[in-house]
Amino acid sequence: MNAILALEDGTWYRGVAAGASGEARGEVVFNTSMTGYQEVLTDPSYAGQIVTMTAPQIGNYGVSASDAESQTPQVAGFVMREASPLASNWRADGTLRDYLVRHNIVAIADIDTRALTRVLRSAGVMRGVIGTGSVDPVELVEKARAIPKMEGADLVKDVTCGSPFEWRERAGNAGQAAADEFGIAPEKRASRRLRVAPTTSA
Repeated sequence: MNAILALEDGTWYRGVAAGASGEARGEVVFNTSMTGYQEVLTDPSYAGQIVTMTAPQIGNYGVSASDAESQTPQVAGFVMREASPLASNWRADGTLRDYLVRHNIVAIADIDTRALTRVLRSAGVMRGVIGTGSVDPVELVEKARAIPKMEGADLVKDVTCGSPFEWRERAGNAGQAAADEFGIAPEKRASRRLRVAPTTSA
């Protein structure tokens, strides 16, 4: 399915839909992380924003429930150069695309994110709209210009939990969750005394 990202300055990019169908509106920003896209998606500080990932391929290691920073994705939309169709990681619960669709996050891929990043770096963040299907880029530009600006917006009430809750570790003691998941307990001592050989300079 086709998709378009339109900015308030009249710039627009044509790509393909990489998540849920529909429209996403928000402030368009970029993130230069090479990994951690699920943490970015679920980071409450990105509420109300359409996040552009500058790494060339996103989604190659899928998504895992243990990598989320909040209960659901917080971004308004998601932009990628290339969306990986495979989730190649033993920890993965599923693909990035399925995750985006399940949480109703509109995303676009196959656009020049380098060019978009240069625009945002030079002009600053701008309001934008991602639309999927048969959409008119001119109409999307007008919709982007009509989005209220982020200045003064109270987004905390939208991303905070409804009531206090107690966080419990998945395992009985500190560090055991990591040991169970990765097989190596942090700060685990050897069963015998180890000797470290000194280095000599030539």
